[in-house]
Amino acid sequence: MGGAVRPKGIASSGAARIVSAAALRYLENGQLWQDDEVAMLFTRLACCCSFVALSIAVFAIPALAQSAAQWPDRPVRLLVSVGAGGAADTLSRNVSNGFAQFANGQPLIVENRPGAGGVIAAAAVAREKPDGYTLFLAEMGPNAVSHMLTAKLSYDPHTAFTPIIHLVNLPAVLLIRPALPYKSLAAYIAAAKQTPGKFNYASAGLGNWTHLYMAYFNSLAGIDVVNVVYRSGSEMLTALLRNEADTAIITVSTSLGQINEGKVRALAGASMRPMPQLPDTPPVGKTVPGFDVAVWHGIAAPTGMDSALVARINGVFNDALRVPAVRTAITETQAGDVVGGTPQQFDAFIKSELQRWPAVVKAAGIKPE
Repeated sequence: MGGAVRPKGIASSGAARIVSAAALRYLENGQLWQDDEVAMLFTRLACCCSFVALSIAVFAIPALAQSAAQWPDRPVRLLVSVGAGGAADTLSRNVSNGFAQFANGQPLIVENRPGAGGVIAAAAVAREKPDGYTLFLAEMGPNAVSHMLTAKLSYDPHTAFTPIIHLVNLPAVLLIRPALPYKSLAAYIAAAKQTPGKFNYASAGLGNWTHLYMAYFNSLAGIDVVNVVYRSGSEMLTALLRNEADTAIITVSTSLGQINEGKVRALAGASMRPMPQLPDTPPVGKTVPGFDVAVWHGIAAPTGMDSALVARINGVFNDALRVPAVRTAITETQAGDVVGGTPQQFDAFIKSELQRWPAVVKAAGIKPE
C-alpha cells in the first residue's frame, strides 16, 4: 500500500497519538493485530486517559476555589418573599448592613417579591444559575410547606435549593384588636367556639408562616376562624389597628411599639421561650398544649452550587452576623436569636421542617389552591 495519510483533525494528545500510530500500522501492513498488541494498546491508552483526567481535576479544583474566593465581583441580589416593612424585610436589610465589608465591598441588594405565600420569590430564585448572585431569604412556607399547598408548584422544595446558612429565629406573638373584650387567650377561644366563623385573622398569604402558624393554632384550639390575606406583617398590623382583622400572629419586632402603646393586645407568645420584651405575656402553649413555634429565616441559593462557593457565601454571612451593629439590630431591635452555623446544619434543619409540617397541614385541613 502507498504511504498512509494522517487524517485531518486528529489531536496531538498522547492518547490520540497512540490510536493514530496503531491505525497507521494496520493500514500500512494490512494485517490484524495480535491479542497481546491489542492489550498493550489499550493499556497505554487507559494510562494516558487517566493521566489527562487527573490533570484536569488537579487544575480544576484550585480554579474553582479561586473563583469562590473572588466572589462576589458585582452586587448580590437577595429576594425576599414579603413586602417592605415586615420583619423579614427588616431582617434582610439589617444583615445587608454587614455584608459588603466581607464581600469585596459588594452590596447585598434586597429585592421584595411578595405574593403566593412566598412561592413567587422562591420560584424566581429556583430558576436562576447557582453562581451566588441571586439568593433567597428562606423561610418555612416556600421552603417546607409550599409543595402541599400549591397545586402546580414550579419547583420542588426538597431539591430546588442549596442551603447556605440558618440566620435567625424571631419570636412572634398572637395579637387581638383592642376593641374586642377578650383579655386572655382562653376567653378568646371560648368566644370563637361559641360562634364558629365569626372571627377572622390576618396573614401574609397561603403557605406563609403567618397563615400556617395561625391555622395550626386554630386546629389545636378547635376553633373556626377565617383567613384574610395581606402582603406583609406591617399590613397585617395595620389591619388590626383599623379593626379590619380580629387576630394575627406577628413578630414581636413588628408589633412591639403598638403593643406597648395599647393599640393592639398581646394575648400570648407563639414560642414556649420567654420573651424579655413582653415578660407578662404567657405562651400559647400554656393554654393550648403542643403549640410552640418560632419564625425562622435563612439564606438559600439555587440547586447545584459548587461546594467551595457555598462555603464562601456561608462564611460571609457568618461574619456579617458577628458585626456588633448587625447583631444588636437583630437581638435587641428585632428580639431575635442569631443562629448562624454551617450549610450542613441548615440543610438538616430544613429537612426536619419538611418532615414536621405535612402532618400539621393535614390536621389543620388546609387545602391546596
